[in-house]
Amino acid sequence: MQLEKIIQSQGFGSRKQCRLLIESGKVNVENTPCFDPKANFPIDHFEFSVMGKTWQYREKVYIAINKPQGFECSHTPQHHRSVFSLFPPQLIERGLQCVGRLDQDTTGLLLLTDDGAYLHALTHPRRHVPKRYRVTTSEPITPEQIAQLQSGVELMGEKSLLLADHCELEDSHILSLTIHQGIYHQVKRMIAAVGNHVIALHREQIGQFKLTDVEEGQWIYLDLLQQQAAKQILDPNSV
Repeated sequence: MQLEKIIQSQGFGSRKQCRLLIESGKVNVENTPCFDPKANFPIDHFEFSVMGKTWQYREKVYIAINKPQGFECSHTPQHHRSVFSLFPPQLIERGLQCVGRLDQDTTGLLLLTDDGAYLHALTHPRRHVPKRYRVTTSEPITPEQIAQLQSGVELMGEKSLLLADHCELEDSHILSLTIHQGIYHQVKRMIAAVGNHVIALHREQIGQFKLTDVEEGQWIYLDLLQQQAAKQILDPNSV
């Protein structure tokens, strides 16, 4: 692939902008400036640097972030900072989107991608991907409340009962809760429906994918095995 096309595909601007970057000596390949925008390179495991920062060519990006509090999952946030402000502009330029959303005060695992087909597959209404949360409540959680959550609760505006796929008490005020729907504020509303109140909510897992060893506010590209786990979640053939 021509170098200017590679640079453009990775979010460094228009073809003209990328050509100027190359011709001005700001793009290095194998630690050597390449001044030819039309120079061809194999894209498998291709690395390059722009203004001293090294990048690896990625046809599509799959990213996981440990989302902190106070960030909205929107490119046009209303009341708080955008979660996209935590990423370099090159990723935003190539169309990075959240796979689902977390409330501004909810923390934990959030997947992002620029792969439109997988994004559409996961967010399709027919998908029911299990999501596990760690829920901290204002009042002690009772066995009766757990039983209600497991048997199903009625929420205003919803046609059927919503129930927890898994519900396990970790401490008097901490509950591990798994749901498979994606209803607006679902966990908070379910806890309220059984007479309690959520004071902290953290997503630990989506499908079989867990986020480990990533500090709050930090993000990672998914490696091959992690991509496979993410793609199992996003597999459009399972819709």
